Amino acid sequence: MTLVRTSLLNAIAVAVRMLTMLGLNKLLAVYVGPSGYAVIGQFQNAVTMILSFASGAISTGVTKYTAEHADDAIAQQKVWRSAMRISLITSVIVSVLLAACHQQLAAILLRDEKLSSIFLWLAASLVLFVLNTLLLAILNGKKAVASYVTANIATSIVTLLATWWLASLWGLYGALVALAVNQSFVAFITLGLCLRNNWFKFSALFGESDPEMMRKLGAYALMAIVTAIVVPLSQVLIRNHLVQNFGWQDAGYWQAVTRISDIYLMLITTTLTVYYLPRLAEIKVMAELKKEIVRVYRFVLPLTALGAALVYLLRDLMLWLVFTEEFRPMLNLLAWQLLGDFIKIGSWVLGFVMLGRALTKPYIITEIVFSLSLVGLTYLLTPWFGLKGAVMAFCMNYVLYWACVAWILKKYANR
Repeated sequence: MTLVRTSLLNAIAVAVRMLTMLGLNKLLAVYVGPSGYAVIGQFQNAVTMILSFASGAISTGVTKYTAEHADDAIAQQKVWRSAMRISLITSVIVSVLLAACHQQLAAILLRDEKLSSIFLWLAASLVLFVLNTLLLAILNGKKAVASYVTANIATSIVTLLATWWLASLWGLYGALVALAVNQSFVAFITLGLCLRNNWFKFSALFGESDPEMMRKLGAYALMAIVTAIVVPLSQVLIRNHLVQNFGWQDAGYWQAVTRISDIYLMLITTTLTVYYLPRLAEIKVMAELKKEIVRVYRFVLPLTALGAALVYLLRDLMLWLVFTEEFRPMLNLLAWQLLGDFIKIGSWVLGFVMLGRALTKPYIITEIVFSLSLVGLTYLLTPWFGLKGAVMAFCMNYVLYWACVAWILKKYANR
């Protein structure tokens, strides 16, 4: 599966997801406004952290080792059974903890105990949430792009319909419920897509696990858990800082401009996940790895630059299409955000190498250090530049991250 072909197939899912996200953002802009938008961002960060713990944080490892053992069905089943055992144990534990601490979580993360039942909805659906994550990782590792694309399309459509229905009924609360349960419904669709492939049987997920594979998945779990904690946590800390110093309204503008990045960069980020990560697992020779990095750079950097330029030039149309006039102040943040996006994608191409080659120690250190530095730069720059300081910090942080990862990989290549 080539990079270009994968991108074209993936573009179908991305186009659907982009359209549904545009509709979803418009719905949220109408029903909850900028302040509610910030609350939703806070909850999404919480879900990311919770889901990572609940799944055992092994989806990246499942993708890597499924791809690595492409010609060995028995070895692949060992991967899947080990992953399933980890996921079941951790998801049940996390579900119980969520149910027990739902009021405290609402008070800390959402600053409103009236929303505490949201975490009960999440606890009830968590096992299916985790199953969907595992099945998607298997499809990705098997390079079953058509099934993977279809599952992502289903996720997009279900999320849009559920959010539209529940937000129209219950406003902000309904939107949060939709985010808490959407992937639990999609799990049945993803399972059906897996069963359509002759290489998959549901029974392959159950059975004796492999201790060595559990250990290997554990290394990926450690990397994924660190990412799942420090990245969303840094966003939570930044959002709390913005709320305390500027209010929920301005925090909503910051959330909105980051969401724009998520939308227009979707083709690139999903292509890196669907094509690049399994490809890195296959490469054995350093010279071939260097060629692959250059090939990916030639594809993603011009595409990112084009996307950023179009977003900036069409910013007024984007505001009308995706948000409402109430969000206009977010446009003051856009230039720095788009520059930061370009630098972020450039750094991610190298960051994925650390992930794909299981460079556990440097990956964990850089994730922690640069998540902390993003928070520190935000705290440092916002008193001087106001809300714009948050996106300036985002840009500066990825410049430092790119330089650091390039230095680490240069040392790795020379070993």
